[in-house]
Amino acid sequence: MVVQLSKGQRVDLTKTNPGLTKAVIGLGWDINKYHGGDDFDLDASAFLVNGQGKCEHDQDFVFYNNLEHPSGGVVHTGDNRTGEGEGDDEQLVVDFGKVPSHVDKIGIAVTIHDADARSQNFGQVSNAFVRLVDESSNEELLRFDLGEDFSIETAVVICELYRNQGEWKFNAIGSGFSGGLASLCRNYGLEV
Repeated sequence: MVVQLSKGQRVDLTKTNPGLTKAVIGLGWDINKYHGGDDFDLDASAFLVNGQGKCEHDQDFVFYNNLEHPSGGVVHTGDNRTGEGEGDDEQLVVDFGKVPSHVDKIGIAVTIHDADARSQNFGQVSNAFVRLVDESSNEELLRFDLGEDFSIETAVVICELYRNQGEWKFNAIGSGFSGGLASLCRNYGLEV
């Protein structure tokens, strides 16, 4: 049974799903009918952060130009430049056993590529969601639909996976940022 989450809700992942060792984080979205003509290229990314909420190394940022963390703990399956089709538009695979011990949290975000140049923002995006699937059983465990809360934002932190007393938990965030990917990177302690 899929757990449907609302913004701010937190759930146990590994405690309530003891066999869960690898999770597929699927992200999807649609573009509104009236979006101005330019293609939208939305990009998923993961920030592996320490207890202070900062990336310790540039490699702790997994995105379309760095598809795999050196540990193998987070792997981006590739850039979808159009968002066409049903289901997940982009996916990240998290192998909980390989995530380095210095990482307390994995922030999952979506940004709009060249948003300022194309005059695009999340107010023009609809039906955005994140879902977490157990890779071994292909069973969808939870889903968070973002809703239509955004207008001028060009980046959204959708969710976080975080460690708590040796177990992994999921936090539905849904927090928008202006300034796109550069703003998010600075937020997580990376030089842009």
